[in-house]
Amino acid sequence: MSNQKTSVREGNLEAPTRHAIDWKNPEYYNEESLFTELERIYDICHGCRRCVSLCNSFPTLFDLVDESDTMEVDGVDKKDYWKVVDHCYLCDLCYMTKCPYVPPHEWNLDFPHTMLRAKAIKNKKEGASTRDKILTSTDKVGSFAGIPVVSSVVNTVNKIKPARQVLESVMGIHADAVLPEFHSQTARKILAGHKSSATAEATDLTQGKVAVFATCYGNRNAPQIVEDLFKIFEHNNIPTTFVNTEVCCGMPKLELGDLEAVEQTKITNIPQLINMIDQGYDIVGPIPSCILMFKQELPLMFPDDADVQKVKQHIFDPFEYLMLRNKDKKLKTDFKNHLGKVSYHASCHLRVQNIGLKTRELLEMVPDTTVDTIERCSGHDGTYAVKKEFHDISMKICRPVINKVKKFEPDHYTSDCPMAGDQIGHGLDNDESAVHPLTLIRKAYGI
Repeated sequence: MSNQKTSVREGNLEAPTRHAIDWKNPEYYNEESLFTELERIYDICHGCRRCVSLCNSFPTLFDLVDESDTMEVDGVDKKDYWKVVDHCYLCDLCYMTKCPYVPPHEWNLDFPHTMLRAKAIKNKKEGASTRDKILTSTDKVGSFAGIPVVSSVVNTVNKIKPARQVLESVMGIHADAVLPEFHSQTARKILAGHKSSATAEATDLTQGKVAVFATCYGNRNAPQIVEDLFKIFEHNNIPTTFVNTEVCCGMPKLELGDLEAVEQTKITNIPQLINMIDQGYDIVGPIPSCILMFKQELPLMFPDDADVQKVKQHIFDPFEYLMLRNKDKKLKTDFKNHLGKVSYHASCHLRVQNIGLKTRELLEMVPDTTVDTIERCSGHDGTYAVKKEFHDISMKICRPVINKVKKFEPDHYTSDCPMAGDQIGHGLDNDESAVHPLTLIRKAYGI
């Protein structure tokens, strides 16, 4: 690291901290300032290389350096800096699990949020492609594709190879990538008549009744897991209902760098969530990325918004919530069925919530169940894995996960992220499908 002081200590004893995202400051969009910071960070990363196995941003960076005339960052053409940015899908694993130089270290290195700044500058300067706009417009696409006749047509066409090849050539969506199914019978429709018979019982850490933020994916693409969530929570005497209305959490637009669009989703969602919280509900959602959005990204984007900070304190991953209840012996363990051998993939956006592996803990409470935990990225990221230019790389990132599942020969393989589960299944290339952990726990309860 040619520009860094060699006397600086290695790593931190303190917990990582995160700075607020100063995205409304005009200086945030200063490209010259960005490139100065990118050069500083790339130089540190080049001298460390701990993150080489995480995603393709780091191998891309290191190849650029190693193939340059100087074999240092100063030999890399600055136009090529964008190649590193394009491979970052903001999983946050480098920040949370690998980097020894994150704040409060004096080098103050936040790789993913620097990539976010670069994406925001690029989005403001160039806009997004038609493909990327469509892939990240989950509400609009889901509403259209969820029309009964349309959903069956879309789901069928997505499985026809010649049609997918046309989609690849026209839209840049890889012909082999797994695309989610759309359901006209959404989770909200399936559970429209749900009336809770449970009586709320609060603990020190939970209110004891839950409003579900169904998420775009849970509502339209995986309604089964939302239904499973309701069944499990009601079985545990937790009154469960939906947040009155919701739009996309904003994570797809965040990954695109469209921060103004993220703000618009926040303007709709936060008042709805606050309304439920003020009625004594905790918020739970089935998709880790959506929960992370409210726990981390929105609070950092809007550090002075009291409502955003209040939601942060009252939103939970479903397994986090159940295990908090277990601390006060409010979790039922009347499991009727064992699960056998389970390969459990801990998704990136769950791991970086710093709540521990609560899904694994609950799965291991089921009698005669053995859990093999896989803490590697699946490479999916929601949109990265379906793009023509990135799909093959995403499958390469997923290969260690796939190999570990194959070696364990489980009765079930599962991931908190249903898209990651599909990505793993795509690599396994057999007749078995991923089963969501909520579905497994419902099966274990026999409900």
